[in-house]
Amino acid sequence: MKAIIDCNSFYCSCEKLFRPELMTTPVVVLSNNDGCIISRCDAAKKIGLDMAGPYFKFRSLIKKNNVAVFSSNYNLYGDMSLRVMETLKTITDSVEVYSVDEAFADIPKSIDSEYNEYGRKAKEIIEQWTGIGVSIGIAPTKVLCKVANRLAKKDKKGSGGVLVIDTEIKIKDALLNTAVDDIWGVGRKFAVKLKDAGILNAWQLRNMPEEWVRKNMGGIVGVRLLRELHGFPCLQLQDPLEIKKMIACTRMFGEPVTALQHLQEAVATYASRAAEKARRQWCTASFMDVFLVSNDHPNNHYRYNPETIHAYKTLPLATSHTNELIRHAMPLVEQLYRPGSTYLKAGIILSGLLPESVQQSNLFEKKGKGKIKELMSAMDNINASMAPDCVTYASAGLDRPWKMRQDLLSPRYTSAWKELKEVS
Repeated sequence: MKAIIDCNSFYCSCEKLFRPELMTTPVVVLSNNDGCIISRCDAAKKIGLDMAGPYFKFRSLIKKNNVAVFSSNYNLYGDMSLRVMETLKTITDSVEVYSVDEAFADIPKSIDSEYNEYGRKAKEIIEQWTGIGVSIGIAPTKVLCKVANRLAKKDKKGSGGVLVIDTEIKIKDALLNTAVDDIWGVGRKFAVKLKDAGILNAWQLRNMPEEWVRKNMGGIVGVRLLRELHGFPCLQLQDPLEIKKMIACTRMFGEPVTALQHLQEAVATYASRAAEKARRQWCTASFMDVFLVSNDHPNNHYRYNPETIHAYKTLPLATSHTNELIRHAMPLVEQLYRPGSTYLKAGIILSGLLPESVQQSNLFEKKGKGKIKELMSAMDNINASMAPDCVTYASAGLDRPWKMRQDLLSPRYTSAWKELKEVS
């Protein structure tokens, strides 16, 4: 048997955890640049705030219902996610962190049939140790776990936040109450195709012939989904990807950018972030991709699919040093820049990652340049313990008018000394 542990309205839960006065208040969290609603607590859902709804569209409704609104605080959410996952690992040895707020787990064989009690105990431990509410779905396969978890969240009072589907009767009832749109692994296009074929719920899909599913739902991928719905595990827990094959850092600008200097500042900042990520996994990059997203639509109206332009470079020597990556990135920005154009976004992608231990040395390296590694380590330590960009390169700029908007940002309660929650 397997389980999925899913944090309830995770971003909102993190905000509420350090603001007890908001426990009964509707809360929403906004996307980058405070654009759209990306997390809603149950109270916010009840008053009609739509997921992915534009913030400006719901301002009046938010004000009318005294909704607490927050910018995305990724430092806080990342740290709380780590605490939840580390707590889960004390309950079971086999854990696959699926996303920032979800994880699959194998239930120990010693539990036998006491799955409901095991789930409730796990839920109690996680909520007591971290303060984050979770819902748990338990079933023979990953797909059925997702079905159980969705139903547990849908009826928190009835299920108590834990739902086990371990018999044919329970599986049938759960699948009958799951629309094809809500099946994990069924995308929008497949959902439309299934509905056109008269398949409206998961139970009807389960009863389709395997050959029909193979032909109409992506071959072996669809067959695996069908077998998982039948209770035969096809998707095993996976080990976490410790070493990434590609590192990217990209952001929408807080306001449109037209000046070359501001584009270079943004890309230098993103290069610094990417370099930090590479050093964190002891890797160096040998290939760089810099890209800009422009919007030259008449009257500066935003269009749905703005143009993205790229420039690439193979680095002469694989590196994770911030200064080297910035030095190679700046000419690429100049190459892409078009005077008079308006830019909405920029980014950098590092690939061709190699372990730092097998990095090719440079016979002609200047004396003293080897100390750059110690400098990078010192910068990383200061920025991690004090604040992002506490120490940075001048090419990343000071005023940064292009910086992402976070007007409603909460403190980093768990990761910055000066922002720790005060208790009186």
